[in-house]
Amino acid sequence: MAGGSGTRLWPRSRQNKPKQFTKVIGNKTMIEDTYSRFEGFYETEDIYFSTIPEFADRIKDFFPQVPLENILVEPEKRDNAAAHGYVAAVLAKKYGDEPMAFIPADHYIEDVVRFHKSLNVAENMIKKEGKMMDIGIEPDYPSTALGYTRIGKRVLNEEGIEVFRFKGHTEKPVFKMAKKYLAKGDYLWHGNYYMWTPNKFLTAYEKYAPEIYQKLAGIKEALQKEDHEQVALLYSEIEKTSIDYAITEKMDPKEVLIIRGEFGWSDIGAWDALKDLLKPEEDANQNYAQGKWVGKDTSGTYISGNPQKLIATVGVDDLIIVDTDDALLVCPRSKAQEVKSIVEELKDRGEIDYL
Repeated sequence: MAGGSGTRLWPRSRQNKPKQFTKVIGNKTMIEDTYSRFEGFYETEDIYFSTIPEFADRIKDFFPQVPLENILVEPEKRDNAAAHGYVAAVLAKKYGDEPMAFIPADHYIEDVVRFHKSLNVAENMIKKEGKMMDIGIEPDYPSTALGYTRIGKRVLNEEGIEVFRFKGHTEKPVFKMAKKYLAKGDYLWHGNYYMWTPNKFLTAYEKYAPEIYQKLAGIKEALQKEDHEQVALLYSEIEKTSIDYAITEKMDPKEVLIIRGEFGWSDIGAWDALKDLLKPEEDANQNYAQGKWVGKDTSGTYISGNPQKLIATVGVDDLIIVDTDDALLVCPRSKAQEVKSIVEELKDRGEIDYL
């Protein structure tokens, strides 16, 4: 899934080059790192990309080995309820009853082997139980940027991979509720790894989001006729919403099982999350610096800048400082999730050069 914008990592992540196409950690872009996790585990022809028109050529350049028909280009950007549904409609013709997994292109995974074990368990459970599988992550702070999945009784423990009953989903709760979920102990962060078959996904749209399903059914028929104008028209009429609101929050708990994901996960959704991942590389005062930096009486700060431009800090704590050629971000680490609001403000002002 490579059509997102990554606005919380502004100004490094931009509309024309969002975080999945940037080198956030290491020497690979995030999308290259994600793809590399599947090389050797799956055949190239079984790996598909879902993206928007603006990014299609970039993906082709990054992955020339991937068949062109495996790059599924949404007619336009309409949030991920439309994107997931479009992928299911396209793949239903060839793989209608085969297990599939939606994989975000911008996640960090530390233990790749254990990650694959989780996917294998999910595949077997889909074949055996016919239920949608998802992965939840043990939360370590009350995030308001993630969904929360409530789990019930454990139903399987296979080689340390635990599977639980599903007791409901709440998407991006307010801070007060997130704190309550954390305290209760039976809520996991939603990892956003929906796994089922294309036909089962379409059935879920039919049951829980019938207006979207009507468009998807029309798109499926138009695709068979290669009527691309009709596909684009129907797609443009799909409501802009997330699959979490459209489907997951409404699903019958009996239709879903949840895997507890314990493989060193982060969605790197904001600068504070990135700083947490880089703790091993921090100095004695918990500062991380990328670029040329000198600091006095500075602690707990993330600094990212151009190697040709010196950044100096004196007497500051717990800041995020990100300097690019045309924009500079400075904010408290505790406000990192609110960087998205700057992007919205720039849109409102018409400052498109900075988006």
